[in-house]
Amino acid sequence: MESILKKMRVEVNSNLYIKEPFSSDLGALLISEGTQMIQELGIELFTFKKLAQQIGSTEAAIYRYFENKHMLLLYLNAWYWAWMEHNLAFATSNIKDPFERLAIAIRLMVDGPICLENKFLDPKLLRKLVINESIKGYLTKSVDVEHESGIFAQVYRFGERISSIIKEINPSYEFPKTLVSTVMESSLLHSFNSIHLPGMTDARHDGSAQLQFFHQLVIKAISNAK
Repeated sequence: MESILKKMRVEVNSNLYIKEPFSSDLGALLISEGTQMIQELGIELFTFKKLAQQIGSTEAAIYRYFENKHMLLLYLNAWYWAWMEHNLAFATSNIKDPFERLAIAIRLMVDGPICLENKFLDPKLLRKLVINESIKGYLTKSVDVEHESGIFAQVYRFGERISSIIKEINPSYEFPKTLVSTVMESSLLHSFNSIHLPGMTDARHDGSAQLQFFHQLVIKAISNAK
């Protein structure tokens, strides 16, 4: 699995960019350096001017790839969830037991990707960025227009794969998408809290308690449903 994923470049919605960044060396560089800078500075202090200085290019050149830094952040978010979907597909491909597949899916949502190497983007760095910055890409006035353009397709597809496993286990459970999106979003928030606001959570970021909590939450929810 890992040997295939290491070489894989995931596809995201073309409305996220003006020019596909991995179509050129400059685009690939702005993605790798931009990811690092957003993680280090936060999206608020990150600018294309700073990125241009870092990579020895111009702001105008960067604007040929992305409309603004908000779209770059959404691109990285989409890349992350597409990467997660590939991890889920490969990790569960030969497993018949839906409970075992669900356990893998919960681990992915809570702990991040299983395969931590890729020649195009660093999954470990991307995971950190998503924990710290991703919510800033969604809670905006433009989210409805962005939703209509399909740029959240990757997060939808990942969630739907897991929802289908829950429906396989308990077809009568009424809220599979709600449950999955709750775990996806709140596990990222708990990871953020465990690092930055530890008084908000009982679970350490680097321990198994968070995984245990969300696994119990999901299994009890779908088992107790009438």
